[in-house]
Parts: sequence; C-alpha cells; structure tokens
Amino acid sequence: MKNKKIVQLFTVSMLALGAFAVNGCKKDKETIATIIVVNSTGTPVPGATVRLYSKPSESPPPPNALRFDTTQVTNGTGKVTFNFSNFYKRGQAGFAVLDIEAFKGSLAGEGIIKIEEEETTEESVVIE
Repeated sequence: MKNKKIVQLFTVSMLALGAFAVNGCKKDKETIATIIVVNSTGTPVPGATVRLYSKPSESPPPPNALRFDTTQVTNGTGKVTFNFSNFYKRGQAGFAVLDIEAFKGSLAGEGIIKIEEEETTEESVVIE
C-alpha cells in the first residue's frame, strides 16, 4: 500500500514537472517585414533594391545611430522579406518603425513600415 502511494506521488510529480517544462519552452514566432514594390500601374517590380533603416530622432545624430540598415533585392513577384527575429527580445514593448527606400534604374519610392513583434508585417512601395 505504501509503495503504491509513493509510485502515485512520483507519477503526479513527474507529470507536473513535464507540463511545466513544456510551457516554459515557448518558441518565439518570427518577426518578419515583407516589402512589395510596384510601379505606378500597380505591377510588381522584380529586381528592385529595397533598403530598410531607422533615422535617429536626435539632432545631431549620435555616432553609430542606425540600429537597422539593411538592403535586399525583390524577387520575381516584386517582394522582398527581411527577418528581424534575431533582434527581437521577448517581453520587449513594440519593435521598430523603419523607413523604406526602393529604387530600380531611374524609378524610386519611399515609405514607412511599423514592424510588429512575432508577426509578419507587409507594406507596399510605389516607385515612379
């Protein structure tokens, strides 16, 4: 009888510990920014260069002021994806509002994107 109670107590303890361990290992979702570049008629522009960066609000800007400054080229559907998962820290309130520059040849456009933590955020930029 005493052995049965010890086994039951051990089993319940292990189940509780297992449930705690599983809940404590929550995997963060990715923090993604997707930019879609289109021309003035709304047609996607493949091969456009897209730059995402942050402008400092201080004047004059402090040294090394740009926290984010990254550039990529759109794919065949006019999209480019930036993954900011390595920059997001769990418990952080808000993530980033970044400026967008897009250009291809003589065409250029600008925009702003508010990137939400652990979400995929999309923004379109028209280049003219």
